[in-house]
Order: sequence, then structure tokens, then C-alpha cells
Amino acid sequence: MAGSRSVEVTAPTRPHVAEPAAHFDRRPRLVVDTSLLAAFLFAEEAAAEAAALLEGRAPCAPALVGLEPANVAMNTVRRGAIESGQAAEVLARAERLGIERFEVDPGEALLLAFQYGLSAHDAAYLHLAARLEAPLATFDARLGQAARRHLPGDGPPRR
Repeated sequence: MAGSRSVEVTAPTRPHVAEPAAHFDRRPRLVVDTSLLAAFLFAEEAAAEAAALLEGRAPCAPALVGLEPANVAMNTVRRGAIESGQAAEVLARAERLGIERFEVDPGEALLLAFQYGLSAHDAAYLHLAARLEAPLATFDARLGQAARRHLPGDGPPRR
């Protein structure tokens, strides 16, 4: 044919695939409070139970959790349970947990605090668990009771 050109088609060297990440490779979220982190990080009595709860989960917490391990470490050093050098190791271990941090609306936390008789601090964890539709893991009895009343479902976190 006059004026027609041939087009050479070459196979790509590698395929291009664009799709969302598969759900099977995502770890289910678990909102963790300071009591659970302290047990895990400071090898307290319930450390094994805390580790079992964290296993295979993506830990989450309100943004305020950032200084919590440092505060617990400071108090633990003051009690003489660990040396100050060990406190830095504990903080590094806390960072390796990869806790995903979320901002929490203080007004929402305050409403839950009044509703369940919690501190605004503890209510922030409860609010986040409800917002993420994730279980809340705590060794704090009052927060645990509020979570059982406020969050849908019952029982320990599902795996």
C-alpha cells in the first residue's frame, strides 16, 4: 500500500501491573495502650501475654503514645528496676514495634471520658479503637471494662 508504514511491536521486558495491595499481606490492627506496652517493653509479669497479643498484629495508638515509653522508662529507672542505659534500649525497642500513630479529636475523647469515667488520656485509646473498628488491648481494668461496653463484639482480639 502506498504511504503505509509498518510498525514493529516488541514485547516488553517486564510486565507492568498496577493494583491495590492484597489483603492477605496486611496485619490486622490492634490499638495498644501504655499498660500493654509497658508490660511488653519492660518484661513485666504479663510480658508473654502482651507479646502474644502483639504477634501478627499492626499496633496502633493515639499520637500521644510517643512519650509514654519514655515516661515509663524514667519511672522504672527511678525505682531502681533498670539502669538509665537500659532505658535507651527500651525506647529503641518501642520504636521497632512500628506503632502507627493517629491524631484523636480531644472533644470526642472528653465525651467518652465523661461517659465511662475515664481520664481523657485513656478515652483517646477507646475513641481510636472505635474509629478504626479495631480491638483495644490493655491491662487497665477500667479501660478494659469501658472498651467491652463501648466497642461492638466481645472476647479477645480475633486473629
